[in-house]
Amino acid sequence: MLVDALFSAYIKYRLRSIEVYRDFPLESQRKVLSQLVTAGQRTNFGKIHNFDSIDSTPNFKHLVPLQDYSTLEPYIIQAIHGAKDVLWPGYTRWFAKSSGTTGTRMKTLPVTKESLENNHYAGGKDLLACYHAQHANRKLYSKKHLILGGSNSLQSIDNNAIVADLSAIIIDNLPLWTEFRRVPEKEIVLLSDWEDKLHKMAESSLHEDIAILAGVPSWMTTFTQLVLNKTGKNSLLEVWPNLELYIHGGMSIRPYKENLKRIFGGDAVHFVESYNASEGYFGLADETPEQGLLLLTDAQIYFEFIPMDCYQGIDSTTVLSLDEVRKDTDYAMVISTSAGLWRYIIGDTIRFKSLFPFRFEVTGRTSHFINGFGEKVVIAHVEKAIENWGSRCGITVSNYTVAPYFSFEGGIGGHEWLIELKDPSVDHESLERSLDRCMREVNSDYDTKREGEINMMPLKITWIKNDAFSRWMKKNGKFGGQHKIPRVMNSRTYLDELIQFEA
Repeated sequence: MLVDALFSAYIKYRLRSIEVYRDFPLESQRKVLSQLVTAGQRTNFGKIHNFDSIDSTPNFKHLVPLQDYSTLEPYIIQAIHGAKDVLWPGYTRWFAKSSGTTGTRMKTLPVTKESLENNHYAGGKDLLACYHAQHANRKLYSKKHLILGGSNSLQSIDNNAIVADLSAIIIDNLPLWTEFRRVPEKEIVLLSDWEDKLHKMAESSLHEDIAILAGVPSWMTTFTQLVLNKTGKNSLLEVWPNLELYIHGGMSIRPYKENLKRIFGGDAVHFVESYNASEGYFGLADETPEQGLLLLTDAQIYFEFIPMDCYQGIDSTTVLSLDEVRKDTDYAMVISTSAGLWRYIIGDTIRFKSLFPFRFEVTGRTSHFINGFGEKVVIAHVEKAIENWGSRCGITVSNYTVAPYFSFEGGIGGHEWLIELKDPSVDHESLERSLDRCMREVNSDYDTKREGEINMMPLKITWIKNDAFSRWMKKNGKFGGQHKIPRVMNSRTYLDELIQFEA
């Protein structure tokens, strides 16, 4: 078809741009910083921090302090209520509600026309370009795609600002050439009732020719299983024979991958990861998943990195540019963007798997870890352990969270896992021992601390009823969309709350 031919021509053009920033990332970053600072000179934030005096990267670091949401919030509130030239030139109309993790404070983050077009949409185009390059002669453009996004409809404030989930903002502003490929209709996609929305999305899409699905793995599992239940089919390929691409992000796919493969119908559907958050589109899988995500160095985001071994939030003194990072080190990511987030610590941690090109993996959150006994466990460790455990034992984990427990009698403790299985009728005792072995394999510090049970006791599992996590999230008003369970915490707040909820 003509549209597929035109799409292929555009893809080839875009691939040349991708090759440039992949091969010359440092040059791309210097250009981005210069563009951002020039634009920022016209803002209140830029005037306060002397942007007109910035002429180098060291100068930028010296004049602009590190920021978090609490330090930028006063500026954001001004912009929400109609002030001009606050963080980015002009008026900022859209604000994304950052879902974060269940129980954490909701954030409202600015989204500008520039950040939509040159970051969020650009990242999506680049992902499709890279996919097309690996799988030639595809006819993606003439088929339909379905995005499973958030459940917040657009809300107007002061007749000026529009506040919603990022996915709702993206869908509401899609260019026409993309909009006519998307299903279902916008009225259904933007429904605020999550359960009602899932059913209506499924029902209205059953007879469409869908080639692309996109959404976080946990809720995509729920949605696709609902589609199978409604149709009586064994796999999605029986419902949508031309389905070939699932774009995922927002959380690790590891605990859900095997179940999703079963639902999709095996390996015929390609899984491609992206790193797209309310703050920006940061990376995408341009090669195999094992190689990591390509850092988008020309998408109007300037990156900096704080080594986690000296991380102290906005008081951190060691902040590295891209040319200073090393492989296999955990970093807190700092961004400056065309949405007006300046030297903003987003709370995610990453680890570079390769340099030149810069490819990385997301390892967790700056606040999400366990180190009660010197074991230094992060999200990446528990995700890998869950993946290996499920594969070895032939089980599917629906949901989980982990926190330390302490034995005051012996002065030591261990890890308590709260786990919901898809099939709870299994030998629980053997599963505990197996999961402990998997954790020891993926984390050498954990293994050392477990040796001889001198510093750490064996992990224990508290089994929870089906759908307990979903019911708890619904109780907290965070059911659906981008909302996520806190997987790893150094305190027992969420774990104890969940246990009490089910008591």
